[in-house]
Amino acid sequence: MSERSLFSISKQILVMLACVGFSMSAFADITPRINGPKVYGCRPGNPFLYRIPCTGARPVTFSATALPASLSLDAATGIITGTAPGRGEYNVTLHAKNRHGEIERVFKLVAGDKLALTPPMGWNHWYAHFNRITDAMMREAADMMVKSGMADAGYQYVNVDDCWMNAPGLSKYQTDPTRVGPTRDVTGSIVPNVHFPDMKALADYIHAKGLKAGLYTSPGVQTCTGSAGSLGHEAQDAKQFTDWGFDFLKYDWCSYGRVAGKNPDLAAMQKPYRLMGDLLKQQKRDIVFNLCQYGMGEVWKWGAEAGGHSWRTGGDLGFELHRIFDIALKNCKLSEYNKPGAWNDPDYIQIGWIGAQRAGVFEPPHPCPLTPGQQQSFMSLWCLMAAPLFYSGDMTRLDAATLRILCNTEAIEVNQDPLGQCARVVGQPGKTFVLVKDLEDGSRAVGLCNRDAKEHPVTVKWADLGFAGKQRVRDLWLQKDVGEFPAEYSASVSSNSVTLVRVFPTP
Repeated sequence: MSERSLFSISKQILVMLACVGFSMSAFADITPRINGPKVYGCRPGNPFLYRIPCTGARPVTFSATALPASLSLDAATGIITGTAPGRGEYNVTLHAKNRHGEIERVFKLVAGDKLALTPPMGWNHWYAHFNRITDAMMREAADMMVKSGMADAGYQYVNVDDCWMNAPGLSKYQTDPTRVGPTRDVTGSIVPNVHFPDMKALADYIHAKGLKAGLYTSPGVQTCTGSAGSLGHEAQDAKQFTDWGFDFLKYDWCSYGRVAGKNPDLAAMQKPYRLMGDLLKQQKRDIVFNLCQYGMGEVWKWGAEAGGHSWRTGGDLGFELHRIFDIALKNCKLSEYNKPGAWNDPDYIQIGWIGAQRAGVFEPPHPCPLTPGQQQSFMSLWCLMAAPLFYSGDMTRLDAATLRILCNTEAIEVNQDPLGQCARVVGQPGKTFVLVKDLEDGSRAVGLCNRDAKEHPVTVKWADLGFAGKQRVRDLWLQKDVGEFPAEYSASVSSNSVTLVRVFPTP
């Protein structure tokens, strides 16, 4: 059989899969497509690592035009390494080529003071593995991020949450005696538990795949599960995390409430985050700083000033997945504080196989109770909010349906749009409502939302988008144009679901 015939059959198989509900983006696209951010921040002189997210049949050959001299690109892997260039903006053109085609894309590299110019994307272990996490699980997650295609869609960070460090004793949330031991060595350095024998080796393993490594601690004496926190050792820990090679820090309020008091004032709420934020800026490494303090003190108003790149706007989403519409509406009210380098964080994406915390017990992963359409809507809302996209499910149980949602490159493009805009609500939200997000190219991303228990039609009018005349509408989950419409677009939206479209002005 000729190569042309095989190519034709492959395309037919992908089309058939798309017709039965599997987007082509859940599988390897045949021709190359460069995904991920169009703009990327780094700090001059710091180590640089970036894996070009690219779907397409392998092998793919990568190249770059106008890449700064301090950086080098591995043509086979698409991994860029080196030292961040001097302060300024660099318009690099990335190229990807395979036997079926080639593509190029402008990639603006901004060397300066800001990181996370688009919402960070990655994986966090918490809602899958809780207090059971190990070094082996982290490495497995990094492997799966590449093998599954998530890295090709733009996911970069592989983040360990609580329970990597020793706890001083057993507690309600730490019942494993193998995770109990000295919390600091004779020099005051924090001690990982036996399940994490070499933190630098773990970070190096993740980096070797072109991915970034994330870490967790608390400004209190202990973390939320009773493991060792950073209180009194902040500078030492910031340097230790840097020396290990970690690129992301989640800083969880937890036991710091005992230090701040029952009713802390704004200065007391800000103090530990300003301290760690300043320390991270002093490190010779780009470390994205996530403020996890559940929205206290209207953190969205001061989080960036404290050195944060993202901040939780509310409590843990946990297993209360019915709240995703309420969370989205809350974040949309805070849209003015959402911008490049500063992101409102509504918590993690929980679809596929996820665990649960009930009555102090951390349950092992099991199928998410949301319908496939509701899981898809979860992703739609996070993309419309320009929220950090961190998946927190079992990476070893990724199926085609879950990957179809997580790796929809057209939905991710809405999330990663360089404007960094959070969607606004059109009118007053009732059982149904419309979310609208302006995009860099002049188009609009629109969410037709139905939070009722039954199906409803939802309509968006062009006048509400600032458009006049006929507009082209593309369904981002079907990944196809659905037509041109003179004044409005309507869709019948299932219960507790979102129809995500993109509206383009016609010439």
